[in-house]
Amino acid sequence: MAVVVAALVQAAGDDPAGAALGAALSLSVPAEYRQLIEKAGNTCPEVSPNLLAALLTQESGFNPKARSPVGAQGIAQFMPSTWESHGIDGNGDGKRDVWDPSDAIPSSAKYLCTIARDVRDVPGNPQHNMLAAYNAGSGAVQKYRGVPPYKETQNYVRSITALANKATPGTGQEANTTQAGTALDAAKSMLGTPYAWGGGNTHGPSTGTCCSPSGRSGSSIRGFDCSGLTVYAYAKAGINLPRTAAQQYAASKPVKPDQVRPGDLVFYGTSAAGIHHVGIYIGRDLMIDAPRPGTRVRYSPLDTMPDLFGIARPTSLPSKEI
Repeated sequence: MAVVVAALVQAAGDDPAGAALGAALSLSVPAEYRQLIEKAGNTCPEVSPNLLAALLTQESGFNPKARSPVGAQGIAQFMPSTWESHGIDGNGDGKRDVWDPSDAIPSSAKYLCTIARDVRDVPGNPQHNMLAAYNAGSGAVQKYRGVPPYKETQNYVRSITALANKATPGTGQEANTTQAGTALDAAKSMLGTPYAWGGGNTHGPSTGTCCSPSGRSGSSIRGFDCSGLTVYAYAKAGINLPRTAAQQYAASKPVKPDQVRPGDLVFYGTSAAGIHHVGIYIGRDLMIDAPRPGTRVRYSPLDTMPDLFGIARPTSLPSKEI
């Protein structure tokens, strides 16, 4: 396999130190945190081990020494003021230490349960409202009577939900070589189609929406964005993919570098929950993708972006979106 693909190593999800947690999460969880998460994930009905593991993946990637630019600390990324109010002595050693996962993980679950109670009278999905409150505050969820119209918060809820609902490896039917070939042919038939932010569906190109992170609108363009192209291509092969790149990773099975084959999906981002781009691998360190506003569906090298995260194979499991 070529250099770029081989360099993925553990990015494709192969982590011998961890194991999938629960029946619905295939992200690797470090062994030293598995028992903590399984116990804390049953603190209240709105929290599950899968959801808690997905949240910790998003917040810190299970790094107990993580510190954000705005001052959030530890594996659960508590702000000091929130820790002061909600941190607990989870391991019973007589102190509350935000840097100790034995305290921070049960504190995160307890805090989730607290804000779930804060927003229990808000219409909609209780877990989505809870996650939105974790990100944007209970007041925002109460004000907007649900997940607030903040793109960051909406993406946060969507990504964690997709990760939490991810299937255990081997439980779904992987795309076979015939399906992969059909998807590739469908994508190739769209070469030259304009990029449209939010554009594309199972039927083909469509008018997009507003707005991309750079402020570009696709509302006057008929075409595809990156995940819209993959949705269309795999629909032609009989596989229904979720709409966003992060959700598509959650609905796919990571493959080892020496097992990558044409038709697999190529993902970019700094974490599983933070994936922002997807393309379809065609071989020879190339993929077909809809890169960004102002471009068209084209062939691109795998190193076209610096944050290649992994390559995964779609499964025929039903997608779950919010």
